[in-house]
Amino acid sequence: MNRFAAGCATCALLLAGPALAQNSEWEYEASIYLFMAETETAIGTPAGTVEGRLSFDDALSNLDFALMGSFVASNGQWSLIGDYMHTDLSFSQTASGPFGSDLDSSFRTQIFSGYVGYRLQDTADLNVDLVGGIRWFGTASEITTTTPGGASATTVADDDWIDPVIGLRGRARLSDRWAASGFVDYGGFRSDSETWQVLVTADYAINDNWVLRGGYRYISVDHEIDGSDFSFSQSGPLIGATYRF
Repeated sequence: MNRFAAGCATCALLLAGPALAQNSEWEYEASIYLFMAETETAIGTPAGTVEGRLSFDDALSNLDFALMGSFVASNGQWSLIGDYMHTDLSFSQTASGPFGSDLDSSFRTQIFSGYVGYRLQDTADLNVDLVGGIRWFGTASEITTTTPGGASATTVADDDWIDPVIGLRGRARLSDRWAASGFVDYGGFRSDSETWQVLVTADYAINDNWVLRGGYRYISVDHEIDGSDFSFSQSGPLIGATYRF
């Protein structure tokens, strides 16, 4: 069992007890979204740090695969939340690091964030949840630098790990159809691993089942892989649709 599966299983076992103790009916939300992010990655090498940056416009033309979605199950004061992003990119650009050379890069990243939430405030106009869980991050990143003289070197970051995370989730009702949602978390809690994210959206309810969302997201991951620093961040607008049932 890999770390992703083990983390999901652990999270489910720890959270199932209080969640199943509720007597009310389960309610569900399934979302699919497009994260129009600028991606920044840095990998440490003995010669210095190699950095890659890709705007969303460039990412579209270099995208090999992408899958993004989330799922929420609620029962009374308790909720289970899962969010998954998978992105494969390959592109070429000029190095911004110490090499003064060209970069050929390929990035495969997967991020799964799983939480249990407990409702701290529940009114007609405002809901606030305390959340805690895990973030699993997997990367298979490769950057090849080629100097003007033709010499090349390849830097690889291939690893996956799990960080504990805590945060807050909130939703404010603005009108019969409009609402504002926010989510913030922080995790890692160790010198060689840190992660955090912020998500804010404006939500428009088409009917009782369908909701359209638009907003902004920033997510950051810093970790030490085989003694070398690795950092990854994405930021930009997000649009999506949610089905409630």
